[in-house]
Amino acid sequence: MIWDVALARLLRHAGSVFELNLRFASDAPRLVLFGPSGAGKTQAVKMMAGIARPDRGHVRIAGRTLFDSAGGVDLSPQRRRVAYVFQDYALFPHLTVRQNIAFARRGGWLNPPRRVADEAVDRWIDAFHLQPVASHHPHQLSGGQRQRTALARALVNEPTALLLDEPFAALDRALRERLRDELRELQATLSIPLLLITHDEDDARALADEVVHLRAGRVVPAHELQTAATA
Repeated sequence: MIWDVALARLLRHAGSVFELNLRFASDAPRLVLFGPSGAGKTQAVKMMAGIARPDRGHVRIAGRTLFDSAGGVDLSPQRRRVAYVFQDYALFPHLTVRQNIAFARRGGWLNPPRRVADEAVDRWIDAFHLQPVASHHPHQLSGGQRQRTALARALVNEPTALLLDEPFAALDRALRERLRDELRELQATLSIPLLLITHDEDDARALADEVVHLRAGRVVPAHELQTAATA
């Protein structure tokens, strides 16, 4: 089983309460969590990556247990070896493309030198055709170049899975279509499990081997989806 996830967490903010309680299991190499804003998609993926902690549950990816409240397992984000690409890409504005990618190779918070020599960094700069902009800063990049830089930084340490949070949300239609194709080809080439969250049906159609529908912090059962489709 590639994805075996059960997450429960009670979230309180500004007097409101949101209960996340979901479970899904899938052998799909490309899995999409699909649902409207506020469905709990981002919270779920942050818990899978170890950035947020559930109250209880488990996260198992590709046969590795990353979190299990009952078994006392809670690996740090670094030990999970799961790459997480934020919706806004979270590139460091003061670092070049090369430095942003190389940053993932460092154990601490010191900035890599501008002319850092690293074969793995060079490999991903070449793979994503970033050579012409390797010395540029994020504000000098197009939307597609920023996304490729974020993906290169995520992949440079050879993670066991890739989690993407609305990766095409800020891009125009033509670029979205092209980058969907590139991402699909990349996943097939690397054979790395990929989980993508989106509220865009075109993303789901283009990339998903399987879709998990979320609504109000829960997985929508198949019979409810069928009822809604025929209504």
